[in-house]
Amino acid sequence: MTHPERTPRDTAPHGADRPHTLVVRLDSVGDVLLAGPAVRMAAAGSRRLTMLAGPLGEAAARLLPGVDEVLTFDAPWVGRDPAAVDRAAGDALIDALATRRFDRALILTSYHQSPLPTALLLKLAGVEWVAADSEDYPGSLLQLRHRRGRGRHEARAAMDLAAAAGFALPPGDHGGLDLEPPPDTGPLTGTDPYVVVHPGATAPARAWSERRAARAVAALAGAGHRVVVTGGASEKELTAAVAGRHALDLGGRTGLHELAGVLAGARAVIVGNTGPSHLAAAVGTPVVCLFAPVVPAGRWAPFGVPHVLLGDRDAPCAGTRAVSCPLPGHPCLDAIEDAEVLAALDRLPPAARSRTARTARTARTARTTGTDGNARADGSTRADGNARADGTTRTDSTTRATRAARADTTTRATGTTTRKAGA
Repeated sequence: MTHPERTPRDTAPHGADRPHTLVVRLDSVGDVLLAGPAVRMAAAGSRRLTMLAGPLGEAAARLLPGVDEVLTFDAPWVGRDPAAVDRAAGDALIDALATRRFDRALILTSYHQSPLPTALLLKLAGVEWVAADSEDYPGSLLQLRHRRGRGRHEARAAMDLAAAAGFALPPGDHGGLDLEPPPDTGPLTGTDPYVVVHPGATAPARAWSERRAARAVAALAGAGHRVVVTGGASEKELTAAVAGRHALDLGGRTGLHELAGVLAGARAVIVGNTGPSHLAAAVGTPVVCLFAPVVPAGRWAPFGVPHVLLGDRDAPCAGTRAVSCPLPGHPCLDAIEDAEVLAALDRLPPAARSRTARTARTARTARTTGTDGNARADGSTRADGNARADGTTRTDSTTRATRAARADTTTRATGTTTRKAGA
């Protein structure tokens, strides 16, 4: 798939009075992908948009339509294995931010995180106007202290903040997740129809066990599905065991953009509540999501695509944010029956193939024309986290068994990475 040329917004007509905006999301791939609609809102109202991401989310930030530049910072207050506090890295980030003279900044966080450590660094860098969701008293750190709606989906909460800051989706933007067009991965997958099983997750509580995933792949193959198993370089042993003799094993053979291409070509993706679930949503592929209730589905379910949630929402681990399952046998997910997985696939409609290219074009049009749109994210007034960007209805499924359980240049400084867009 070809990549249309971008026109820098710095030279776009009627854009000189628009702000240079910084959007911050310091978490992992899925978190950054869920920030995508809010990023496009900010991009549509800015002459230039820079994104500050963490090292785990940097690759995803580079794929978001609307982003001109990416900075990275390994924040010591983010993640399960946070970096040590490093004064030199903090000073390097402050210098990098100060050099760019941002007019305003949006700090995007999850409902359980505080934006205030980030806000302090932005203030030290001279960013005068900063907005964030914050339950804590921000003092002078925030010029817009926004209150998140109760139970809001992560993507929708980010859009709420962007809207409160005066940004809106450009006309024609559907308000779902999106990526720059992924590459053609037909040479990897072949051309016959397939479903993807992605068995890994950074939090083991959010995925099947290896044996359960292997059994599901065998059942899918036995039912006539061609199966492709995906995973990162560190998951090659897992994907090989899960694929066995029943599936094509692509473990370790794709980067994030290539994985997006594989997911874009799939009939559906079977995956836990992890980054590739949101990557599938970003390319318009329906998802069968193995959703452990350690985090709320209303906040983290696949956004903007048809999906079925499988798993016991009432398991004892519900709401604990556990990384590993605290119960013997991982009952909330491993007890899902093969018949339910097959039935979930049958209930999903075909994937929407044209979304990514359409939103990429929309984002570029907004940048180059200076158009300020006022389109809603999905045309809906619902605030329960289940309203969908594509107008479909989310379906939950809980079993009887589970109820029992493109850079041109890259410059690196201490603690920061800069990408200059232009391709």
